[in-house]
Amino acid sequence: MTGVLDGVNRRTQLAGSNRLELLMFRLKRRQRYGINVFKVREVIQCPSLTHVPHAHPAVKGGANIRGSAISIIDLGASIGMPPIDDPSTGFVIVTEYNRNTQGFLVNSIDHIVNLNWEEILPPPKGAGSSYMTAVTRVDNEIVEIIDVEKIMSEVIGGNEDISDDVLAGSSASETPRHILVVDDSSVARNQIKRALEQLGINCTLANDGAAGLEQLKAWAQDELPINERLMMVISDVEMPRMDGYTLTSEIRQDPALRDLYIVLHTSLSGIFNSALVDKVGANKFIPKFNPDELATAVLERTHQLETVN
Repeated sequence: MTGVLDGVNRRTQLAGSNRLELLMFRLKRRQRYGINVFKVREVIQCPSLTHVPHAHPAVKGGANIRGSAISIIDLGASIGMPPIDDPSTGFVIVTEYNRNTQGFLVNSIDHIVNLNWEEILPPPKGAGSSYMTAVTRVDNEIVEIIDVEKIMSEVIGGNEDISDDVLAGSSASETPRHILVVDDSSVARNQIKRALEQLGINCTLANDGAAGLEQLKAWAQDELPINERLMMVISDVEMPRMDGYTLTSEIRQDPALRDLYIVLHTSLSGIFNSALVDKVGANKFIPKFNPDELATAVLERTHQLETVN
């Protein structure tokens, strides 16, 4: 276990690569699951928990970890599996998603594997779990990657309404008001879609970078120039088949697409800076999910286009 913990602590400092390191774990069955190490702060034996009144049933309690009070979510229970009978026998994966720190209680920790994003694939058609966002194969075993954003939405909730102050900056415009949204999480795609609808902006949805690039190339074949069709691309970073880094790079290398405005919108919060945005060729980075911040970025782009026109 010490080697796994050391690996997590060391590797969480890495960012900006088209590879990922996956921390594998198990719930109450033999199936392996995985979580991107970039989102892991540490792994600990489950500490003593305090009751959290009126919490979601999957919240086993609260814990004070390194001076911060965080919620401990039984990951199995949150996806419809039986809860862990005795939390003290389990392990807590302390993570940072969408600018929130929380702990996920799991039965056991496996090990870390280094993979290419190309090895991460969409769930098979007809897959039984609605909480699966991707799969991969390690040691001839299927590893499921859980849609944590869906779990967070169901267990913790969140505001999806743009504030009146921000909406006041939205107005009718003759600029192309269409956006390509690329994200492997259905919850994240729909959150963005609902925010854009509040701004009166239409969008096309793609569930990974490869699908997004395919759509862009199809549009580029039309007579209408791509920048007259789209005002921007909003893309997640972590996606099966083709991640957001590679998508951005492919766009920048295509003469018909390279001038597109690209926003990286990801739950990998706390580890990005302007240098990394420049490195991957994106125009802007926004951590998930704050409807006002997303709307402000979209409106800023709208105003830029209006000024140019």
